[in-house]
Formats: sequence, C-alpha cells, structure tokens
Amino acid sequence: MLITKRGFVPVLASVALGLVWPVAQAQVKWDLPSAYSQGIFHTPLLNEFATEVDKATQGKLKITVHANASLFKAPEIKRAVQGGQAQAGEILLVNFQNEWQLFGADGIPFLTDSYDAALKLYRAQKPFLEKKLAEQGMMLLYAVPWPPQGIYVKKPINSAADLKGVKWRAYSPATARIAELVGAQPVTIQAAELTQAMATGVVESYISSGATGVDSKTYEHIKNFYDTQAWIPKNAVIVNRKAYDALEAPVREAILKAAAAVEAKGWTESRKVMTDSLNTLKSNGVTIHVPSAQLRSDMQKVGDVMLKEWLAKAGPEGQALIDVYRKP
Repeated sequence: MLITKRGFVPVLASVALGLVWPVAQAQVKWDLPSAYSQGIFHTPLLNEFATEVDKATQGKLKITVHANASLFKAPEIKRAVQGGQAQAGEILLVNFQNEWQLFGADGIPFLTDSYDAALKLYRAQKPFLEKKLAEQGMMLLYAVPWPPQGIYVKKPINSAADLKGVKWRAYSPATARIAELVGAQPVTIQAAELTQAMATGVVESYISSGATGVDSKTYEHIKNFYDTQAWIPKNAVIVNRKAYDALEAPVREAILKAAAAVEAKGWTESRKVMTDSLNTLKSNGVTIHVPSAQLRSDMQKVGDVMLKEWLAKAGPEGQALIDVYRKP
C-alpha cells in the first residue's frame, strides 16, 4: 500500500523522535559548587574531573563547576549536596568537625608532618568518612590535600607568645581553637573574603598553605611565612547518593574512574604546588622562616592539647582511627 504525503510525515516524525528522544532523556546535568577560585589548584582538578566524565560518558553527564563560592558559600555546600540542591560539591573536611569530629582528623596540628604521613592518615580515615557520608545520603568521590600549613604573620615571631592579641583568621574549628590556645584574636573569614580582610586590617595573621597565600596575594599585605608544616588538610568531592544511583551503570563507572585518576594526580600536584607557591611568595618579598625551636615546641604543645581534646569528643570511633593510623 502506498504511503500518502499526509501519512508519511507523522511516521517520519515519530522515527526521528524515536532516534533523538532516548539521547535527550539520557543526558543529565549536575552542578558542582566549590568555594575556591580558579587560581587554586583544586579548581582545575574539578574542571578536569568534569571534562573526563563528559568524555567518558559521551556527554550523557554534564557537570558544571561553580567556583569561588558563586553558587553556595563554603559552609553551605555540604548541606546543599545532602539536600539535593547540588548533585555534587567540594568541601574542606575540617570545616565540618563540629558536626562530626572525624571530619577534622586531618586538621589536628602536628598529627602528620609529611605527605606520606598524610596519605597514611587518609587511608585510615577513608572508611569512616564513607560510612558517615552514606548515613547522610552521600558518598565520597575523591580527596586531594592542600600543601602543608604554615603561619602568615605581619610581624616576625619567635614563640607562640608573640601571637597574643594578633587578629587571626579562623576558617575552621581547628584554626579557631589554635587562636584561643596561643592568645590570638580569632576572626571568621572565608577564602573568598581573605584578600579584602587583609587589605582592611581585619586579618593580621593566619595559618594556611602556600597556595592560599599566592592565590589571595597575601604577599601584598603580609611578609612573613613560618613553614611549620602543621598539618595537611584535604578537600573532598562528595556526591548526593540518590543522584548517583539514578545514573546508568556505565556512567557511574565513568565517574569513579575519573575520580580515582584525579585523586592520584591531585596528591602529586599538591607537592608541586607546595614548592612552586613558596618560591612565588619568596619572589614577591615574603621571607620564608624556618620556625625557631621555641615556636615549634609551642605549636607541638598546642597540637598535643588539641589531639587530647579531639579524642575526648570523638570517643571510641576517634581512638579507633588514631590506632589504625599509628599502626606500623
């Protein structure tokens, strides 16, 4: 039987729809907020992760990275992912220590003092993180460390006593507690607000990585950096579990593969950033100080106090983590 012109068009349209609709239906878009700027090495890693997922899934999953707290501020990101307002997000784990002490394990001063020790701590911490995030309807994709933390301060210091009364940037429970223990004046300032805070004198000192110092142009305001290597905190990329489970199996596999690759690259990149950032600070007039024996001893005492306090709050779960970490 001949197909009339009138009958042919709907058939052709339906065929076309049959070819196109499954592809359109399969494409998923995710938002991934971060609190850090494009100048911080974590953000290009996020972009690389999104690009790799896009390639591996042939465009079935498009992840848009929203850097520099443009979608959610740092303290809001975890809740946004948990509540499904964003499908994924990057968080600084120590920011959430008050919620659950083990989020802050990598922010205990002098518990680790090298990348090898930090990686050992991450391996001990990871099963606990995965369990807690699962209880909250999320999962861990990957974690990348910041370079070791040092003290930026306007005036030269020889001991912790020299920090008394200094306006100290606090961006986590741990950094706020350090301020209390050394007698500094804690001021809560997030990464996106740091440059302005230094320019206006709101901040005179803070403890962070060389990378943060370069990105925020700390060298324009503060000329002393004490390389205490106090701790090596991590940013973690987390995902809403329902959003993840709703994806096709090959897409889920692509996400995990991309996450593993970016995590491995991130740990290597962090070491390079540590060296490069200290060189950049130096070239911009910052003096990189080796801490005096007194300052190191004072800060180790701060670390001992904070570990004891942390264990008291973390309970058996925290002790179990430390036991795993310290196991030879």
